[in-house]
Amino acid sequence: MTRHARNCTAGTVYTYNERKKDTSASGYGSKEVRFGKDSVKEFDCCCLTLQPCKNPVVTADGYLYDKEAILEYIIHKKREIARQLKAFEKQKVKFEKEEQGIVTEEEEKKKQKFISGEVNPIGANKTNVKDDAGTSLSNMKNGKDKQLPSFWIPNLTPSAEPTKIKKPDEKVRCPMSGKPIKLKDLIDVYFTPIKDGDSKTSLIAKTARYVCAVTNDVLGNSVPCAVLRTSGSVVTVECVEKLIKKDMLDPINGTKMKEKDIIYLQRGSSGFSGSGVGLEAKVNGAALQC
Repeated sequence: MTRHARNCTAGTVYTYNERKKDTSASGYGSKEVRFGKDSVKEFDCCCLTLQPCKNPVVTADGYLYDKEAILEYIIHKKREIARQLKAFEKQKVKFEKEEQGIVTEEEEKKKQKFISGEVNPIGANKTNVKDDAGTSLSNMKNGKDKQLPSFWIPNLTPSAEPTKIKKPDEKVRCPMSGKPIKLKDLIDVYFTPIKDGDSKTSLIAKTARYVCAVTNDVLGNSVPCAVLRTSGSVVTVECVEKLIKKDMLDPINGTKMKEKDIIYLQRGSSGFSGSGVGLEAKVNGAALQC
């Protein structure tokens, strides 16, 4: 009777299902959705193209990129920053000229006022008296300061100033972590292909594509992985904890390692297991006040 109970609208209680249905129909309130397995990025896919990497590189935070894609991103961002800097400098020069023009105009007015006062001081005083008598258009004299200015007077209407361009950030930042990124700081990654004897199926079509370089365990979103900086090999975190951290030697080339040489790879998730990534999306909508 569960399904029929949801469709029952003759009860006196405003059920949760009815409230949820009305919220969806009205467009008010926040909306939440849970991602499925198809919406989660695979562990060996580029964070930009969302496709398996041909030439993978990884950042110090563990975000995987295709080298070609991240190079195009860095070049595009540098061009964009250069364009924004050029526009900012142009705006800066324009504002400096306008400020200089205003200062020059004010100095010229003071100069002309001083000269007119020196040449005809009596006439200047009469002019001031006449202005004070009520012929002035100023809204600050004769008690007009208490009144609101007229909207239709051109010199009192507000003027729309052009949008000011803020100084752009001159550093290219990682699209995932937001930290500064440079091409020389990226580390080459070498995945170990699985040896299943199937040469007809392409690598992209396979569900299991790579294995751990040490233990030959199949890698996937449900298996935490790490990249060894010294060799670029990808191993499981279990291998790191049980084997590599004992001697801190790279099992591929025997190089001495430090703690920072172990880069934990950012991965997706195995569908409904909330490991590695948040599986819920939420959009805040307008709230209806009752």
